[in-house]
Amino acid sequence: MTGEGVHLTRTDENVVEIDALARLLGGRVPLSGVLSDLDRQGRRTWAPGRAVHEAFTFDAPDRRDRRWWPQGVTTSADASGTGRAEGRRLVVVAWYAKQLPGDPPGRQGARITLFDLDSRRYRHVLLVVPTMKDGVLRLSPLRVHAGGIVWFGDHLHVAATAKGFMTCRMSDLMQVPDEVAGERGAIGVEGDRVASYGYRYVLPVRFSYRAHAEEGQERLRYSFLSLDRGSSPPALVAGEYATRGRTRRLARFPIDPETTLLETGHDGRSLPSDMEEGVGHMQGAVVARGRYHVTVSRTPYWLGSVFAGTPGRWRERRLATPMGPEDLAYWPETDLLWSVTEHPWRRWIFSMRRSWFD
Repeated sequence: MTGEGVHLTRTDENVVEIDALARLLGGRVPLSGVLSDLDRQGRRTWAPGRAVHEAFTFDAPDRRDRRWWPQGVTTSADASGTGRAEGRRLVVVAWYAKQLPGDPPGRQGARITLFDLDSRRYRHVLLVVPTMKDGVLRLSPLRVHAGGIVWFGDHLHVAATAKGFMTCRMSDLMQVPDEVAGERGAIGVEGDRVASYGYRYVLPVRFSYRAHAEEGQERLRYSFLSLDRGSSPPALVAGEYATRGRTRRLARFPIDPETTLLETGHDGRSLPSDMEEGVGHMQGAVVARGRYHVTVSRTPYWLGSVFAGTPGRWRERRLATPMGPEDLAYWPETDLLWSVTEHPWRRWIFSMRRSWFD
């Protein structure tokens, strides 16, 4: 397959809006500040699946929560070639919110979780969209499925399916101080008060990469994302979840290693360097040691599969993962694949030895 006709365009940055929110909240906070304020305790645990090497889970309220569902995963090994961020080994998980009976109109959007693998402590950070209308600052949640995330350098890319993907800067992290925090069950700006559904930290979207296709072509659905550090230049890998009759493409977009953003042509478009045919029901895909590894979910009650190999030459390893595997990330230093599962009471962050799939 070729990527002809499929491309992305980058929007302008929300500089004015983000700076206004930062002034209202007393400035930005460094990542180290958030990592020194992790408020929840996870734990190491056992998880089913033939390929599972190591597993962690969240606290009981997060394990059983039916509003928030884990989807995307990235790590400090994506963010930095050292495998550490602020000296810590981190897994970052993206969640999306479902609408529950009795909820006010509008889902609570998406959030990320910073999970320290050594202390097993973690914290949720709400993803937000600041806007300006007639000089008045407004705040809303980022309502996307967040099926995949990539943390590369200072940028965090969040999959937004048909829209493309959204990009935040980790240096834009902000704390909502108690003295300006608004109503816990709401989001928005009222005077000098900021409501953020009770989240102490927020991360604003800075810009987006919008999905396009030429006439007669179908836009790529950005169901999940991963980073291939092993290619030259590095590449963002995106792919499509697909049921019967829909496209199931895998695409690679070259990244400028200096900016950690997609390479862009003179016409402002970012084009895939190649596009391949994947498999049905893909939940995540990553390239490790030159081979694709793809997660496929087999219902909430049955162990998942991993397809390994190259497009057209896949090998399925059944019963490899726990129920409901989602996005994938690769940690080159340890040669481990990382994923997360979504279903209540069956929620794990887990790793798998890449060599198990050889």
